[in-house]
Amino acid sequence: MPLLDHLIELRKRLIYALISFFVVFFVTFYFAKPIFSFLIEPAKHEGYRLIVLDIFEFFFVTVKLSGFVALIVGFPLIATQIWLFVAPGLYRHEKRAFLPFLIATPFMFYAGCAIMYYVVLPYVINFMLTQYAPPDIEKTLRSSDYLQRILQLVFAFGFAFEMPVLLTLLMRVGILSSATLKSKRRYAIVLCFIVAAVLAPPDVVSQLALAAPLLAFYEISILLGGWIEKKREEEDKKAEQEATADS
Repeated sequence: MPLLDHLIELRKRLIYALISFFVVFFVTFYFAKPIFSFLIEPAKHEGYRLIVLDIFEFFFVTVKLSGFVALIVGFPLIATQIWLFVAPGLYRHEKRAFLPFLIATPFMFYAGCAIMYYVVLPYVINFMLTQYAPPDIEKTLRSSDYLQRILQLVFAFGFAFEMPVLLTLLMRVGILSSATLKSKRRYAIVLCFIVAAVLAPPDVVSQLALAAPLLAFYEISILLGGWIEKKREEEDKKAEQEATADS
């Protein structure tokens, strides 16, 4: 395919991806109130209430929330457009190799978001304000600050849950090996805690809650890599036997 045709196809896919994003954005903007009510439920359950301190504060909270949800919900639609652009240039075996990872990427991201919301967030809210705040202080949170922390935690845990997908893909295409991951384990442990310190809010509970799954996923990636390498060896051995039989 000529370069100009590639550019035209790329432009078409980008337009479709932007349309998908803005459609989800405006739908989310319309339903922003129930979505925000859902997000503040862990805080309300612990006895806290949220306030607005500026006339335009909740409007900007709604815009930020809509953009965030549009990225999360619209990600499979955007990823589909990327796949439709890349897939025609791949061989059949390459399509079979990449398609499972394309499906696993949003699934793992949503799993990270769910773990953060249902498991980590209530504990963080209760621990931080109960442990460090005097009992006579009123339990009140600012809506914009609360949403910022929520988005920070969601992105942190969502991307953390992408680690096994990324590492397994790199091993699937031969860039990494399970032996390499084993030999670099001590550096990976340090890196996991650095990533948790950067992505998570500045409290020990959130950082440990993020570092733990990162370390677990690193070990899981090593196991998956060993299984992939064993399967690849069996396929290569089978191909050699078929080639020998044909000759």
